[in-house]
Amino acid sequence: MSHPHLDLSAPKKLAPEGLRIVPLGGLGEIGRNMTVFEHAGRLLIVDCGVLFPEEHQPGVDVILPDFTWIRDRLDAIEAIVLTHGHEDHIGGVPYLLRERADIPVVGSRLTLALIDAKLKEHRIRPSKVEVAEGDRRSFGPFDLEFLAVNHSIPDGLAVAIRTAAGLVLHTGDFKMDQFPLDGRITDLRGFARLGEEGVDLFLVDSTNAEVAGFTMSERELNPAIEAVFRTAPRRVIVSSFASHVHRIQQVLDTAHAHGRKVAFVGRSMVRNMGVAQDLGYLQVPKGLVVPLKQLEGMPANKSTLVCTGSQGEPMAALSRMANRDHVIRVGEGDTVLMASSVIPGNENAISNVINGLTRWGAHVVHKGVAKVHVSGHASAGELVYCYNIVQPSNVMPVHGEWRHLRANADLAIRTGVDPRNVVLADDGMVVDLVDGHASVVGKVPAGNVYVDGNEVGGATEATLRDRRTLAEEGVVTVLAIVDSSTGRLADPPDFLVRGFVHDEHTFDAALPVIEKTLAHAAAEGIGEAQQLEQMLARDIGRWAERKFRRTPMIIPIVIDA
Repeated sequence: MSHPHLDLSAPKKLAPEGLRIVPLGGLGEIGRNMTVFEHAGRLLIVDCGVLFPEEHQPGVDVILPDFTWIRDRLDAIEAIVLTHGHEDHIGGVPYLLRERADIPVVGSRLTLALIDAKLKEHRIRPSKVEVAEGDRRSFGPFDLEFLAVNHSIPDGLAVAIRTAAGLVLHTGDFKMDQFPLDGRITDLRGFARLGEEGVDLFLVDSTNAEVAGFTMSERELNPAIEAVFRTAPRRVIVSSFASHVHRIQQVLDTAHAHGRKVAFVGRSMVRNMGVAQDLGYLQVPKGLVVPLKQLEGMPANKSTLVCTGSQGEPMAALSRMANRDHVIRVGEGDTVLMASSVIPGNENAISNVINGLTRWGAHVVHKGVAKVHVSGHASAGELVYCYNIVQPSNVMPVHGEWRHLRANADLAIRTGVDPRNVVLADDGMVVDLVDGHASVVGKVPAGNVYVDGNEVGGATEATLRDRRTLAEEGVVTVLAIVDSSTGRLADPPDFLVRGFVHDEHTFDAALPVIEKTLAHAAAEGIGEAQQLEQMLARDIGRWAERKFRRTPMIIPIVIDA
């Protein structure tokens, strides 16, 4: 089994008839999906998504793939192919188009509509190429064929990439729901046909590789959703991903059957459902959906709200309701239906939202207590089925954390794929397909790029470490007036303490430390303010850690007397 090594260096030049595959995101993580294909000097990008920050990344809005490796080759990009419209696959597109605005964006009708709405906020007018299942298009040396796949958003596509180096099949995010709400099943006949042609490299969704059996059908949720509406004494508040059109359709149908009106809450929910309805992906009975203001005047037992915030996002509608920071005041008798899965890393945030809503008297129904969500990803049984019908020469698991990737690799091997032809890679690992064999040949930069407000890439790991220190340990500012002729304090230092459990007078005991540091600096001939500040920060920090077992941020300010 081929896998990454820590000692990998930059890859050598690609063989003339070879195909290079470089994942810049989505491997070893859930999100930030982006894969670059290189052949004959040209590039093709499949997906360009974002990753949402965790608690240890304060102040970060989203995390982008690292474009460093392609930045000086932007003119070589033939197209950006989008497999579906989820944020972890399309959220980074505006940031890439800022660097070259005319890259063709290829995707299905709904996917392009969702990215178009997003790009309007960035004032970018993309060059769009709409495709559908069964279509075949060429972009430079890349001959692409698109196949229907079922997922938790309509219009998902797998993409087959034909080049002189061989045939690659990329599943995108998919599952094999045999009774999908929209009747659009995964094109297994197409997968089998490509298998007969000979798939040289199979890139496979790994998210549910650890889950045995087959993923449950969306239709099996109907009884649980119906039970919520049947038994709720007052309002029903449903939180879901703003892109989960199928789930929202189930909610609308059930609300309509129970004589309830519906209002959408949250900018992304209103925008996305408007797009889905305009394109015919969301069927809304006449008069069912009303503005929020109109709904507020109706009886509580005839009201339904559909909002964002299923992952505990601080600024989303549901979190604000839980914190009493929203115009909608959740109260006794309200029922909150959290119709989504838990993305790894969001467990604490979601638990806090559930506790907050329960505190105000709401009854919260979630995946832990009722069958109100099914995954959009293929489980192990479906993956094995695909391996058996495609019979690929090489396999590269994608889209998942390391445990998911390895579980997917093990499934491929169990179906007969040669372990030497199963590539386990990480973000930035370079995989070359040459003469029918895929292997890791090097590494390129693929770190996190943080978006902080309007600033892209300004925040670094060091910045986040400082923010965590400020939040957890506090900050102590030390104002020292130093006589430049003697190198000694001209006056006793002043301390300004924030977020630290002790007050400024506690640091009076640090005076000998400061005097010793300045004396050492004078003996060494060090007199520049910047150097003195660095020495004081180090020595006072060590003193504080020994004395208090805490590590506040020390900010010395040296002024020449």
